[in-house]
Amino acid sequence: MNTNPDNSVRGGRPRVLQLGKFYPPTRGGMESHLKTLCDRLRQEVDVEVLVSNTGPSTVREMCDGVPATRIARMAQVNSTSVNPAMIAAIRRSDANLIHLHWPNPMAALAYLMSGHTGKLVVTYHCDVLKQRILGQLFAPILRAVLRRSKAIIVSSGNILETSPVLRKYLDRCHVIPFGISEDHFALPVEGAVGDIRSQYGERLILSVGRLVDYKGFDYLIQAMVETPGRLLIAGEGPLKGELMALTRSLNLNDRVIFLGELSDERLRNLYHAVDVFVLASTDRREAFGLVQAEAMAAAKPVINTHLDSGVPFVSLDGVTGLTVPHSDAGALARAINLVMEDATLRSVLGQAARRRAEIMFRSQTMSALTLRTFEGALADQPYLIAEKPQFMAKGETVIPYLQIRQRGQLSRPGEDQ
Repeated sequence: MNTNPDNSVRGGRPRVLQLGKFYPPTRGGMESHLKTLCDRLRQEVDVEVLVSNTGPSTVREMCDGVPATRIARMAQVNSTSVNPAMIAAIRRSDANLIHLHWPNPMAALAYLMSGHTGKLVVTYHCDVLKQRILGQLFAPILRAVLRRSKAIIVSSGNILETSPVLRKYLDRCHVIPFGISEDHFALPVEGAVGDIRSQYGERLILSVGRLVDYKGFDYLIQAMVETPGRLLIAGEGPLKGELMALTRSLNLNDRVIFLGELSDERLRNLYHAVDVFVLASTDRREAFGLVQAEAMAAAKPVINTHLDSGVPFVSLDGVTGLTVPHSDAGALARAINLVMEDATLRSVLGQAARRRAEIMFRSQTMSALTLRTFEGALADQPYLIAEKPQFMAKGETVIPYLQIRQRGQLSRPGEDQ
């Protein structure tokens, strides 16, 4: 990264430094979003990525045309990397705009200590919930970063309305839904769907994510006791052994399959091969659930949970899928059975899901709105996103929730059965 003290824009092409936690091939929601965004942004701006490495050395490389520096990690406190060299790396950057992705305490602290004079935009992915002590410790850092920011991007209005942190900064917040790559809208590899169904059978249910507590995989596995079919779980994580033990205790070994980490192509083929996608998350640490949009792009209905986050914003209850109370295996089972047993319902919800993904969650739309936010920040004239994309196409078929309740004896999240 070359030094340029005045941080001016040369030739009308902004220079943007992206500060993330990690970068692919490391898996995660923030990592996936950052990669998709950078792949698009590099067509319009000079973009570089600065993240933590997973080891004690600094690595510089090109990732699909994007320069990425992975700073040596000297220690890790809970899930927070400690990267002292990040301070100097930011200070040396000639970027005229820093785009910081939060939660990311090390990058936020390094930015403040670097003295970098470029404009600052923050994407606020979610509140820090579980690590309360660390959250309190880093609260002054977060406040300092948000005060300095020219704009704050959030992925849904739900996050904006429910975050206690953002209440003081509403005047600079912009709602820009996260997008997915165009690859997800393409047809599956020829023969892949048939091969998957030959391997795993019919009536397939898919869930994707890290095997951690808030993803709700334990409730989903318990739901399979009352649900014919086979559950495919894609992902790795610290709870894998515990979840496999739960599967054995319920005698579900042949109906709950742990697939581990999958290639992007394999995962896209799976989305097309299954009948329904389930995101069973249990609290607002699941801030958006980008995997829902990926499944929707493959025209799959989504069963998600009622959380005060962006999760029920991505897939709409009674329109593109069903939303049930969180931490409720019985509610998950009833919703899965209802969708699995009604091919017409699956088709209507799935086609609506596809249309919503096309309208709301394309990476092209996300990138364009982000660039306009950057331009406003650089000009000290924050761009207000006044035009909201339509949630569904005109004349869209929406299934009345009452009709679904009558057919499936479901209750709305928060209502008694």
